[in-house]
Amino acid sequence: MPIPRTVARFNRVGLNRVTRHVASWLPGMAVVVHRGRRSGRTYRTPVNIFRTPRGYVLALTYGPGSDWVRNVLAAGEADLIIRRRRVHVTAPRLYHDPSRQAVGHLARPVLALLRVDDFLAVDGD
Repeated sequence: MPIPRTVARFNRVGLNRVTRHVASWLPGMAVVVHRGRRSGRTYRTPVNIFRTPRGYVLALTYGPGSDWVRNVLAAGEADLIIRRRRVHVTAPRLYHDPSRQAVGHLARPVLALLRVDDFLAVDGD
């Protein structure tokens, strides 16, 4: 398990409220705009993101069971706000990669230290 769920709960209430305002223009970050599976409410979640030839890979720092991941998988689509630009993405798929090949060389050791080896790949732009 990457980062403990207790940290995720704290970040949802605290840190994410600040981060989501700057994540949309920081390099290597984005904001995922997704709808709740049951509530239908729109949520904005800051994430680490990496460009691929087919679209993007999002590092699942809290694991594949996070609410936002489950929402995106259930909907089959989401929007990403990257560098203040909105990108529609589709075909979300989970994958496990301990070698972290889709992420940049600088991010690999950090994600390894955090034991992050689950990712969400999406197609788009």
